[in-house]
Formats: sequence, structure tokens, C-alpha cells
Amino acid sequence: MIDGDAVQHAHEPHEGVGGKLNWLRAGVLGANDGIVSVAGIVVGVAGATTESTTILTAGIAGLVAGAFSMAGGEYVSVSTQRDTEQALIRLEKHELKTMPEAEERELAGIYEEKGLSPELAAQVARELTEKDALQAHAEAELGIDPGNLTSPWQAAWASLVAFSVGALLPILSIAWASVSLRVWACAAAVVVGLTLTGLISARLGDAKVGRAILRNVGVGALTMVVTYFVGVIFGVTLG
Repeated sequence: MIDGDAVQHAHEPHEGVGGKLNWLRAGVLGANDGIVSVAGIVVGVAGATTESTTILTAGIAGLVAGAFSMAGGEYVSVSTQRDTEQALIRLEKHELKTMPEAEERELAGIYEEKGLSPELAAQVARELTEKDALQAHAEAELGIDPGNLTSPWQAAWASLVAFSVGALLPILSIAWASVSLRVWACAAAVVVGLTLTGLISARLGDAKVGRAILRNVGVGALTMVVTYFVGVIFGVTLG
């Protein structure tokens, strides 16, 4: 007889789900950063001048600089992580080659610590080692999937695109509105964008939606208020 839960969950993909969620969460956070950062720039400049060209130039410069900064940061960060993982995998390969019995006992010990009996832990370790020793040991000991290491270039492109898409929202909204309404139009668009990213991030993290949205919008609103008045002060001073 087939277990009901097994039938219910048989269609669910269990491999790579965590990685996909991490990428999606990173994309949402990148878009969120683009919205807040560039909104702060264009609203701040709008507080200092009414020149549309100056405001748009500042916004586009902020988009390009922010996108490349995030992409570069992700590339360096993930490259460092990948180098570390590859070094650990090389060490694991060496240990499996030079001391296979000790490694199998170590793997069995890990499963014993997770609650299996010594006999069952030894059997599981032996069968997994026979099937794919490196995969079994890397996942259990290091928490690494040797065949699914994160790509630095993929991380860089994802961050660049996500930030750029988010940054376009305040730029376009402030560009299309009249001089008297541009700051309010940008603020409204940013609130909508941050509400959406807050909702998605809350769903991904299984958190309270209202609190996530309030936190997101609050940070964005504070950023725009502060940068706007900084722009006003500098505009008055320089004017």
C-alpha cells in the first residue's frame, strides 16, 4: 500500500529547491536595493534643482554605478565561496583516496549523531559511499553539493539585472511626472514597488507580510525624506 503523504508529495521537486529560493530571494533584495538607492538619489537631486536633465543624469549614473557595484560584489563574494568549496572538495577527495575506512567511519558517526542506530548508520554510510563517495561525504560533512556549485558569473548577472530593474522604477516615475508632482509620483511608485518586494520576500521567508511590507516601505520613505531635505539644503546653499 502506498502511503498517502508519499502520493501527495510525489510531484514536488526536492532537488535544488533551496538554491532556487536563494536566487529568487537575492533577486528580490537586489531589486529592493535598486529602488531605494536610486529613489534616494533622484529625490535628493530633485530637492536641489528642477532641471530634468540633471535629475535623470544622476538617476542613470546611480543605476549604472549601483548595478556594477552589486554585480562586482556578488562576483567577488561568490568566487571566494566557490574557491573555498573547491579546496574543501579537493581535500575530501584526497582523504577518500588515502583513508577510505576512516572516512566511512566518520560518515557513519555523522548519521549516528543525527539519531540513527550504530548498525543502521554504518549501513547507510557504506551504501552511500559505494554509490557516490564524494557526493555522500561532501554533503554530510561539508554541506556542499559538488555537482552544483554556485556560479560567480550567474550571481553577478542576477544582481546586475535585479538592481537595474528596481532602479528603473524611480527614474521613470520621476521623468514622466510634471515638475510639481515628480517627487510625489516617485514616492508613490517607490511605495508600490517596495510593497511588492516586501510581499514577495515575506512569502519566501514565511514571515509576516504586514511587518515585512511596513519595514520595507518605512526604510524607503525615510531614505527619500532625508535625501530630499539634504538636496533642498544644498540647493539653497549653492543657489
